[in-house]
Amino acid sequence: MSDGTAVARAVVRGPVAAGTWRSVAYTLLSLVPAVPAFLMALAGVVAGALSVTLVGLPLLVAVLAGARSAVRWFRWPARIALGLSWPDPAPLAGRGPVARARAVLADGQAWRALAYCFLRLPLAAVTGYLTVAALGIGLVSLTCPAWSPLRPPGAGPIEVETWRESWIVATGGAVVLMVFPWLLWLLVRLDRLLVDALLAPDPAARRIARLESSRAVLTADAATTLRRLERDLHDGTQARLVSLGVTLSRIDQRLDRLPAETGEIRDLVGAARSSVTDGLAELRDIIRGIHPPALDDGLATALATLAARSGLPVEVDVALTEPPSDAVATTVYFAAAELLTNAARHAGAHQVALRLTEHESALRLAVTDDGRGGAEAPGTGTGLAGLAGRADALDGHLEIHSPPGGPTTVTMTLPRG
Repeated sequence: MSDGTAVARAVVRGPVAAGTWRSVAYTLLSLVPAVPAFLMALAGVVAGALSVTLVGLPLLVAVLAGARSAVRWFRWPARIALGLSWPDPAPLAGRGPVARARAVLADGQAWRALAYCFLRLPLAAVTGYLTVAALGIGLVSLTCPAWSPLRPPGAGPIEVETWRESWIVATGGAVVLMVFPWLLWLLVRLDRLLVDALLAPDPAARRIARLESSRAVLTADAATTLRRLERDLHDGTQARLVSLGVTLSRIDQRLDRLPAETGEIRDLVGAARSSVTDGLAELRDIIRGIHPPALDDGLATALATLAARSGLPVEVDVALTEPPSDAVATTVYFAAAELLTNAARHAGAHQVALRLTEHESALRLAVTDDGRGGAEAPGTGTGLAGLAGRADALDGHLEIHSPPGGPTTVTMTLPRG
């Protein structure tokens, strides 16, 4: 079959092709969300003009947040009629009203979605009008030879005088019906380009979102696995060692009733009890290293407990609106423990200030001591390298300010998780 024949058959089949009527359905269905979206976009324009006022800025935030959800509004007609879909925008990083408002205002996806809400109604209205007009005019014209002889003089949608004129009109109607699917396809394609540019995240953003989601899942899974391991060691292995110690103690007590030549056995039992005691101490250290029990009562309580156990006076200031994830809380706890230990053992400090605050979508732990200063940066073989590695694992960072003579301030910044 030649290319010309294939094109001709496609033109003839256009009006009855399934794709044409799916495009018609999409055009009509998309008008439903296009109207409120356009009104919301107009509200966004007004809010942008009033954004310098206390009324306009909250309204603009609300409009942008609604525009982000336009992904779902316009996705259902495309999914039902055309079988097309695109992912939701990445979740906003901020927590709390102020942080989330800042995140919405800085989110390019929200602004692009607002632009699509503004453009969609005019495009949908033009497409819908041309579709209805083309179908109406085409069908009426195509059937003109059938109804024109039956119409009363001067009546009917099209004025024709002769049978020959009616067939000319019918030919024009056939041309309109064969051309309109291509015009409809062009307009739907234009809408698809707008969706790709304004609603759907670009491939790089989708990849980043997938990687961030995978990383969050892996981090949560690792935290869950460590918690389970901690419970197994605490409830299983530690309990067995305690039971073994009790049994050895009972054996030692009974050896006192036996003759004196059992001294060698008593020494072996004593050595075994000592090994069990040492093993329990090491096991408890391992369990605390996996998940500090103090965190069960919350991060603020855990940090206050650390400060109370420190050999130095520690001023603790914790200002959190919501608890962080388990992985972030554990990292903050171990970092605080390491920094308090460094201040007591190596810095010669007399007083320490520990502050944990929120900064937009991140947590910031700052430990300041009045010691001798001169702490080395991570990567030079110091213990701070381990803290920097913990921060990097959660996409955070560690900063050190420690001039000779002090004071020393170590700041760890982590995403809330």
